[in-house]
Amino acid sequence: MKKLIILSTIFALLSSCSVNEKPKFIGLENIKVLESSSKFITITADALFINHNDIGGNLKADDIKVFINDNEMATISTESFKVPAKKEFTIPLKTKVPMDSLFSNKSIGGIIGSLFSKKVKVQYKGDIKYSTFGFYYSYLIDTTEDIKIKI
Repeated sequence: MKKLIILSTIFALLSSCSVNEKPKFIGLENIKVLESSSKFITITADALFINHNDIGGNLKADDIKVFINDNEMATISTESFKVPAKKEFTIPLKTKVPMDSLFSNKSIGGIIGSLFSKKVKVQYKGDIKYSTFGFYYSYLIDTTEDIKIKI
């Protein structure tokens, strides 16, 4: 009888937690130049998600490429983030781009144009991976935005 009560309790707990769907990826927001120096330009963005499930999981950004004016400049990889249950949340994506790579031969034309317009085209391209209880899903990230730069 005691085993039946324990088994029933475990079953009730498991059935009350639902995984109806994967967390919803809303998009990238707040793409901006956080700081710039003579050596690096730091670019940040927030990946916005909402989780309608009763349980969380983990999200990890792995090998997200950052393009500036159509030239690959950096790669972002993050630690695993805990996904909260029944909440909207963001994952920060931050990268430092060396200034010398901005002024390399492959991107000099785009940078000269950016100096006059004071804007650069920033594109994030890659995957963010979600996992929970052996369930895996990848979110394709491909977002482009023109951002203002301070010179």
